[in-house]
Amino acid sequence: MRIEERHYAETARDYALRMLKANIISMELEPGMMVSENDLASQMGLSRTPVREALMDLAQYHAVDILPQRGSRISLIDYALVEEARFVRQVLETAILDQVCERATAADISLLRQNVRLQTLSQEPDMGGSLSMMELDDAFHQILFRIAQKENTYRMLGGMTIHFDRVRSLALNVVKDTKIISDHQQLCEAISMRDATKAKELMAKHLTRVKLDEASIREACPQFIKE
Repeated sequence: MRIEERHYAETARDYALRMLKANIISMELEPGMMVSENDLASQMGLSRTPVREALMDLAQYHAVDILPQRGSRISLIDYALVEEARFVRQVLETAILDQVCERATAADISLLRQNVRLQTLSQEPDMGGSLSMMELDDAFHQILFRIAQKENTYRMLGGMTIHFDRVRSLALNVVKDTKIISDHQQLCEAISMRDATKAKELMAKHLTRVKLDEASIREACPQFIKE
């Protein structure tokens, strides 16, 4: 597992949840893998109780399977849940674009463009993975929700998009899909022109890419997919 430092004032349970979720999405904890509360607690420097509670939280989002008398298992990727998350994201992220196009300041647009430049830089071979495309992608969309003054809505999406986010991770690492960078560039231009209609068209296309990558991911990683 990849372990990060605990945030100031972050409870043990919240820290365990954040670390487990991040490692599930990044595929450090692979779909189908059995996990031990003791081992996870040891790696994070925690007692078993917050780890157990975090696993139960993740089970509510079908990211972890709690197996009585056996332990816990990282859930296989369920494409029905991927599609549900994609649907919710498309509804919400196209809906906020009217407000984004109306409210975005020059500084906001500059921040979006800076993010896209970093996305492009992250693909350079000599960067050695020092910039995370997943994190930059997430930050781009979070900026849009902030501009629309809907940050609580963005946080609400966090739990239900775990299956969707794992597919995004696979698309970057297995399919090598970098077309999302071009999507983000075009979204920046539409927002800078205050063209909400164009921005909505681009967002719908952007979030549909997960469907286009499904066949390739199923072929490359059938062991990770729930049938």
